[in-house]
Amino acid sequence: MNVTIFGATGRVGSECLRQCIAKGYTVTVLARSPDKLPQGMHDKAAILKGDGLVYEDVASALNENTDAVLFAVGVEEKTSPENLCTNVTRNILTAMREKGVKRLVWCGGGSNLLPEDTVGFGARFVRWYAEHFLRLRHFDKENQLALLNRNTDIEWIGVRPLQIKAGPQTGVYRVGFDKFSGLSSISFADCAHCMIEQLADDTWLHKAPIIQY
Repeated sequence: MNVTIFGATGRVGSECLRQCIAKGYTVTVLARSPDKLPQGMHDKAAILKGDGLVYEDVASALNENTDAVLFAVGVEEKTSPENLCTNVTRNILTAMREKGVKRLVWCGGGSNLLPEDTVGFGARFVRWYAEHFLRLRHFDKENQLALLNRNTDIEWIGVRPLQIKAGPQTGVYRVGFDKFSGLSSISFADCAHCMIEQLADDTWLHKAPIIQY
């Protein structure tokens, strides 16, 4: 499988990169700072220096042989531009159509409540906290999901982690719209594992389930 990864210098994205390479996939990475990629990965993937906010850079990372895109761009509350994920995603969608790429798997946010969610006090607290203290990330992810919902010709699938932390890749976790709270967690490695599993699975097509232990 030929996969292009956006956000590969981050904690989830670097796990996506590592696990894709371990599976023997052909991987292309677009990164503003390639020197931040995990050690030992530079000679195992096609590394392009560029910015996801620049359409020409995004288009250069896709071609007619690309099977799918993994989106793991992170938002830094104090330094990221407004709507970073949304605007990068807009460029990706345009480039995917141009190059004939169908599958996009993206990492979203657990504070964005969906009609399918089992919403209790914990979920409402997660949303309240994000709206007040993680506003840049929360509203960017809401706008990103709204954009994707308007582009259902693309085979997109979202994965929404809650508290995400260091830990091993177990491959054992729940994916769905189960009850969750601020204590719900997943490791970076298992979040990436779940994303990669969606590359060839249509179960959650055009949906964004929660992932948690």
